[in-house]
Amino acid sequence: MQFPRSSGILLHPTSLPGRYGIGDIGEAAFRFVDFLTSARQTIWQVLPLGPTSFGDSPYQSLSAFAGNPLLISLDKLVEEGWLTAEDLANVPPFSDERVDYGSVIAYHDQMLSLAYERFASSGTAAQKATFNVWCAANIDWLDDFAVFATLKDANGGKPWVEWPEGQALRHSDAIANARNAHRRRIAEHSFRQWVFFTQWKALKAYANSKGIRLIGDIPIFVAHDSSDVWGNRHLFYLDETGRPTVIAGVPPDYFSATGQRWGNPLYRWDVLAEDNYSWWIRRFKAMLGMVDIIRIDHFRGFEAYWEVPAEEETAVNGRWVPGPGNHFFDAVNEALGELPIIAEDLGLITPGVEALRDHYGLPGMKVLQFAFSDDCADNDYLPHNFVPNCVVYTGTHDNNTTVGWWQHETSKAMRRCVRRYVGYLTKPHWDLIRLAMMSVAHTAIVPLQDVFGLGAEHRMNTPGVPGGNWSWRFPAAWFDHPARKRMAALAKLYGRAPAVEEPEAEPADEINEP
Repeated sequence: MQFPRSSGILLHPTSLPGRYGIGDIGEAAFRFVDFLTSARQTIWQVLPLGPTSFGDSPYQSLSAFAGNPLLISLDKLVEEGWLTAEDLANVPPFSDERVDYGSVIAYHDQMLSLAYERFASSGTAAQKATFNVWCAANIDWLDDFAVFATLKDANGGKPWVEWPEGQALRHSDAIANARNAHRRRIAEHSFRQWVFFTQWKALKAYANSKGIRLIGDIPIFVAHDSSDVWGNRHLFYLDETGRPTVIAGVPPDYFSATGQRWGNPLYRWDVLAEDNYSWWIRRFKAMLGMVDIIRIDHFRGFEAYWEVPAEEETAVNGRWVPGPGNHFFDAVNEALGELPIIAEDLGLITPGVEALRDHYGLPGMKVLQFAFSDDCADNDYLPHNFVPNCVVYTGTHDNNTTVGWWQHETSKAMRRCVRRYVGYLTKPHWDLIRLAMMSVAHTAIVPLQDVFGLGAEHRMNTPGVPGGNWSWRFPAAWFDHPARKRMAALAKLYGRAPAVEEPEAEPADEINEP
């Protein structure tokens, strides 16, 4: 069964504690797996894991296939012998509460370059052989990414359309010259990817050994400034210079009165269909090597997507264009079999989107922060309207924390609806967590901020706001937070805990304590 009754926590690895300015996939990540186990949770959901760029959003990655080198554990590089304790002795005074990406990127780039120098000069023959084998196995995306990342470095971080024409448009002589001039840096970027995937594989194996499944996130669209678009211009609507002619977004909705102008280039689905969507099939296959379940962000785009002329400043003046629909998913299923996919079906959802989702038996999403309004009966996000084949969230990475939502975004009518629906109130985050846990939804996911009962200043992302996002972190002391016991009790009470013999996690009368 792909979706047994279960529950888990949403936390991006960048939010983990640690002394290097950003969470990574080292010791703290393994401790978080143990935290999940002690809380009797069986799912860890993360955001996209690719390398980020301007704006730091994991949803605007430099590659749909590569991993984020900032997540590499520097301590584990000491264990490998590629860094020393002395190298890491004088860490800058990074914040424990927020990621300052500018200083973090500079420091990690320095340390990762030093690690590569040690690997190149003194790595063992076995290590280098393993590295070469891995590179060969991933050449279909790795080669483009390593060259792209190197040229981006060489061009001061500018988007690829602002590089010299030969490099931007991949003229054979310009790329050959770049390979010769930057051979070492290209190899270093490949090394970083090998290290990331090696460390991630170890973390996933540990999580799986503890009964924890990983949910990863695939945004339907890719960033324009990415190796995916640079290396596959024919798959996107671009002009002769490589700039998008039309871009992705969504019309006005709950999050924004002018819609969201994402800026991602749109696929030429007719071209992708000519080889049975092989690029997408490779993408799904790569993702399934990293996680156990895939959440497709903006699933509705496969049925129809919002096309915005690139010159428009907002997303208001767009139009709906049909997506690839059943033809796409039939090709994917034929190549890879039935996939464990969660369809992010929030926003303006039509009968056509529901039909596409339901035809393949994909669970959709229910967000409890969207459930309460003046009408306290007909809202699709109220638990009594759920079908079992869905995933319920108290909120997502784009929502305020539940405490922040309660304090700043609820009207008197909404609060009255919550009180009437719940029948009693303890604290808003625990009330919504309990509703999620007791619902018929086969999967319940809670952002860690809601588990800890944190306010609006701890939210992960505010859509439409360009700065200050994706930077939240929590302190290591919170691994011992008593909320894990309450989560364990609720998971057991509502049939979501793993079947193990152990004492009662928490007496029932203590679960209701405010």
